[in-house]
Amino acid sequence: MIHLIGDVRRTVVDEHRGHDAMAKTWWRRRGQGRVQSVQAPLRSLGVAATCVITLALAAPLVAASTRTEHATPTPPFGVGVARCTFVDHSRSLLNYSTTPFRVLSTSRKLVTEIRYPVLATAGGTRDAGGELPIARSGGYPTIVFAHGYDVTPDTYAALLDAWVRAGFVVVAPIFPDESASAVGNQPGTDTEDDLANEPGDLAFVTRSMIAASEGDVTQCPIARNLLDPSRIALAGHSDGAVAVGMLAYDHGVDPQGVNYATLRSGLLYRAVIILSGAADTNQSYATEAGRPDLLVVQSLLDQCNPFLDGLHLYDSIHQPNKWFLELQTAHHLPPFDGVDKSAFLVASRTTIRFLQIALEGPSSSSSLWTLGNLRPSIARIYEGNDGPSVNDLPKVEEHCGPN
Repeated sequence: MIHLIGDVRRTVVDEHRGHDAMAKTWWRRRGQGRVQSVQAPLRSLGVAATCVITLALAAPLVAASTRTEHATPTPPFGVGVARCTFVDHSRSLLNYSTTPFRVLSTSRKLVTEIRYPVLATAGGTRDAGGELPIARSGGYPTIVFAHGYDVTPDTYAALLDAWVRAGFVVVAPIFPDESASAVGNQPGTDTEDDLANEPGDLAFVTRSMIAASEGDVTQCPIARNLLDPSRIALAGHSDGAVAVGMLAYDHGVDPQGVNYATLRSGLLYRAVIILSGAADTNQSYATEAGRPDLLVVQSLLDQCNPFLDGLHLYDSIHQPNKWFLELQTAHHLPPFDGVDKSAFLVASRTTIRFLQIALEGPSSSSSLWTLGNLRPSIARIYEGNDGPSVNDLPKVEEHCGPN
């Protein structure tokens, strides 16, 4: 069923733009014994889903099967926005929105926001309403994006839309217990522990979107022929970046006793972007056999996830095809929601060029180096083992909240 309404972004509760990671973070609390690994019976990794699609601004409805195949226009594109709801029945997992959180849930509902290229409107590239995706033979390179704590994907609309205008599809699940509405509806409940479930969410949504793109249109009609399954990237911010790092590089087991390598088995992630993130220090990280390109973006003045958190993850991945973008004066969220305009400009341009290099074929990375170092007072970029120095780091008081 397809619903056409005003603007999908007005339907998402996003009251706390700067409140990412307000509580102590889950991967640190694990060391205090508050989250235990739970062995639970697991069903097969089958995909079950329902679909609700919301397109920005009312317009005549056109069936997905009637799209016209034509040569893909060149960027910049307009941005279409839709929603599909996927329900995962393959896992028994802890539900952190309940008290006590020991209660196991046998299903996981993941409302997923999808941004995709449409024809740009006359005179600009503002979001076009009511349009189906521009057809592209073989599908679009795609970024699966994980939001942080107490926000939604729409918090990052400026960055996600910039990626779409450059020719990428963005798939962003709304995590059931860490979104702004979930946190607001569960006062006194530590919903941030839901991070334990999110690597599995990202893997499930990736598989669901691939299945929908390849013809299982009952799950998500808008996704028909939309994705190129051989060109997929993972990206996330803060808690979402932690979940991305765990899915991409972790060699331990999740709280349900499932090995992270099993979660990502069969999924070809060719690039990983960590924005203001950290490594799960209770797990061992290692370079994957496929060696996806890695970009870490971290600020020297990040008050929520300190600079060394991102550097620790970067140093844990031993491969030459990795880059570290060091932001000089930005804080935790403003480089990615557009509030810090200077840092946002560098972060958006650099991540786009990185994605083009990683997902769109062999290319020189020299322009990535140029973009990252274009304004040294704002950002500097490092490549391979020549990462940033830990000498003379500024002293920053750790504090999560509006920053």
